[in-house]
Amino acid sequence: MPQPLTFPPGEKIRLNDFDAAYVDDDLDKASAKSEIKQNAKRMADLAYQLYAENRRALLLVLQGMDTAGKDGTIRTVMRGINPQSCQVVPFKQPSHEELDHDFLWRIHRAVPRRGNIGIFNRSHYEDVLVVRVHSLVPVAEWQTRFDRINEFERLLSEGGTKIVKCFLHISKQQQRARLQARLDNPQKRWKFSRGDLDERKLWDQYQAAYEDAVTRCNTEHAPWHIIPSDRKWYRNLMVSRLLLRTLDEMAPQFPVAEPGLENVVVE
Repeated sequence: MPQPLTFPPGEKIRLNDFDAAYVDDDLDKASAKSEIKQNAKRMADLAYQLYAENRRALLLVLQGMDTAGKDGTIRTVMRGINPQSCQVVPFKQPSHEELDHDFLWRIHRAVPRRGNIGIFNRSHYEDVLVVRVHSLVPVAEWQTRFDRINEFERLLSEGGTKIVKCFLHISKQQQRARLQARLDNPQKRWKFSRGDLDERKLWDQYQAAYEDAVTRCNTEHAPWHIIPSDRKWYRNLMVSRLLLRTLDEMAPQFPVAEPGLENVVVE
């Protein structure tokens, strides 16, 4: 039986019920690579039409444990999209200015403009994940943020921004292998920090925080998708398919040209 990517709003999610190494029986790495390439061409056309239409926007939210592949997914899936109409925003530790505002202030400023595709590499969900695990704010504060996130996403949705949320689900064993690979490769060692090991010790706390976030913020207007990510090619294919299907459903249209232009000849 195929493993679902989505689930009904209100259903309690347990990440252990989802196999991070799952792969559909009829797929392999070679066929996935070919399909991703074809999907990218179609997405580029639809992204161009979305840009020309200039009425709606698409927001891709990527969350996951360290090494889950947020950067790699963006690099692979979005290849060929015109950077003029596609922006990637990485959310790291907030600045002093950002901390002086409500937690959604910096997020709202980064929402894609009409006609654009925006990608959040981490997102507003850090404010119910990291702050919870490290006790950076009182429990009573982060507990209220789930409702505020849902209201924020509804606001975006009703304003014409289609939201696609992906949790890149990897196993603890796969994370260990990827962290070790960074250490073993001199060209990737710069990506490693001793702090990564401290965060890894909090694996169970992060899994519990993610389960709550995915469960409580899985809505009709902004559903979560759990993407098996132990195999990079499968992760990339699932996100590619999801984005292409979303753009197809949005069906952006070119604006109607001025009447009579078909008879104009430029001299």
